Amino acid sequence: MAYQPGQWMVGALAALALVQPSGAMAQPFADRPIGELKTEVRSRYDAALAMSIDPAVAAADSNSYAWASEAKVQCGIALGFLKSNSKDAESLRRCDFAYGMMTRAPQPAAEVPLVPPPPSTENCPPEVASTFYFDWDSTTPPVDAAQSVAFMAENRARCGWAHFTVVGHTDRSGPDSYNDGLALRRAHAIADMMGGAGIPAGTIAVSGMGERQPRVQTVDGQRTPENRRVEVEVNGMGGQ
Repeated sequence: MAYQPGQWMVGALAALALVQPSGAMAQPFADRPIGELKTEVRSRYDAALAMSIDPAVAAADSNSYAWASEAKVQCGIALGFLKSNSKDAESLRRCDFAYGMMTRAPQPAAEVPLVPPPPSTENCPPEVASTFYFDWDSTTPPVDAAQSVAFMAENRARCGWAHFTVVGHTDRSGPDSYNDGLALRRAHAIADMMGGAGIPAGTIAVSGMGERQPRVQTVDGQRTPENRRVEVEVNGMGGQ
């Protein structure tokens, strides 16, 4: 459906760097030897625990506290299995993901050159321009969303992005009917930011998939950070 600016307008434009979760490692985390995993997971658990009890982190305007709490829980579960010399692939995967989100660092904003460089399609994703991860049951965009939106607004002509499809998703921890609405509200929150950054409303289509297109397959009722997201697809590559 065509996007119309609405009540979900997000006014906060605090900008961190455009950062996406890191890609898969050469060797999957859960496939490492048990001895190596024991050391690494213990280190990650200790770091997550320290961050989750740090008052400065809890009070900061970021998602670090939420990811630290998630990493502490998942790494703790994984560590329990490792102590008995066994691996739990699911908790290891979620420990790895949450720790990566917890420790990702903002990058300094790029300086605007005095003379614009020649047009280039470098760093122009052909399908999904950006992915925004949300806290559980939340429609508040992550604090680094403004930088991603600014990148899309400033580079849409250079990259040839004629129109955008903003697709909201949820995990499987709620009823289908509720998740459909939650996914759509998340998508509108990002679309409102895009409109506020100067992307014409007529080029934005908003849709919500609820829990029907998870990034990670899970059982019904499971909370999964990777699935709580909004994906901004470009030039009609999907999402309708």
